[in-house]
Amino acid sequence: MFLRNVKVIADNLHNLREYPFSIPSIRGLDQLDFHEPVTFFVGENGSGKSTLLEAIAYKCGFNTGGGGRNNYYTFEDDTPALSEHIRLSWMPKINQGFFLRAESFFQFASHLDQLAEEDPTFNYNGYGGKSLHEQSHGESFLSLFLNRFGDQSIYLLDEPEAALSPARQLAFLRVIHDLARRGDAQFIIATHSPILLGYPGAQIYNFDASPIGEIAYEDTEHYQITMGFLNRRERYLEELFREDEEEDI
Repeated sequence: MFLRNVKVIADNLHNLREYPFSIPSIRGLDQLDFHEPVTFFVGENGSGKSTLLEAIAYKCGFNTGGGGRNNYYTFEDDTPALSEHIRLSWMPKINQGFFLRAESFFQFASHLDQLAEEDPTFNYNGYGGKSLHEQSHGESFLSLFLNRFGDQSIYLLDEPEAALSPARQLAFLRVIHDLARRGDAQFIIATHSPILLGYPGAQIYNFDASPIGEIAYEDTEHYQITMGFLNRRERYLEELFREDEEEDI
């Protein structure tokens, strides 16, 4: 690992009722340690996992709309509220990596096209050889993973499964494995995918708990609901639709 921990700076806190400390998991956060090359953030939408990941990306010098240290383009408010309240501890400090934000991937792809228009020497070699807009959503994500990701880097990924089919999620697990097993890449991934969460030996932090704590794969809601549905589909749907019928009465 390169990033060893993220710590909240206690003497730099403002009103705990205001965002982002209005989020229970963030309000209860003191320090988060990373002891595996692959770490997952899990929790419901609004639980704070993307908030923390974005703040880490900003402190790494990555564009908060998506990209690395050399991707300069404007994205909304590009200074996350949490970033001024955290400190990152490195060993060693690295500058290479990438922040993937699924919801703003379109803007990142457009940024690359603008670079291609402005600079005749620019090419898409790191992105599959052509504009990401000329590829399907899933193809563009996988092209990024296969061509842009390399050694001595940290990768911060916010819901990378958003554009990936189950088969491509498995292909992405192989990308993670090939980089992480050499010991020169670190991944921190916010996800809802039970497939990605199954990566062997990964560290999983549960943002639905306050304070944030580690959780076993089989104890995550993502695993339990998915397994329950697959094993007892008819019963799950019967119970689900019965609630709707009762509401109509």
